[in-house]
Amino acid sequence: MRRIITYGTFDLLHYGHIRLLQRCKEQGDYLVVALSTDEFNAGKGKKSYFSFEDRKRMLEAIRYVDLVIPEENWEQKADDVDRYHIDVFVMGDDWEGKFDELQEHCEVVYLPRTPEISTTQIKTDLSTK
Repeated sequence: MRRIITYGTFDLLHYGHIRLLQRCKEQGDYLVVALSTDEFNAGKGKKSYFSFEDRKRMLEAIRYVDLVIPEENWEQKADDVDRYHIDVFVMGDDWEGKFDELQEHCEVVYLPRTPEISTTQIKTDLSTK
């Protein structure tokens, strides 16, 4: 079984998120999503519209997602790869090169983002209406 992991906040879930999760799942058989906790987001200066528990429930309802775990800090990635026996670490290409050090643990793949949609764009669009 080929195991995949990706990370994110997944707030204001949209078709770009779904497409990313679908493409992650296409990399293997079992997809783990590490979901940023509210506390971790606060430390990054981010605030989600939906709580961690609500975002987790939404992700768990998506057929491509097999397991949702909390992302509590930047440093946990190598431990997660080992703990969950991950074969492929996947992130959007806006993070390209930022996680290459994980290549000593697993394959690292950066997927192109869905260009016409983002949570930031949705928030901007809603604030101007």
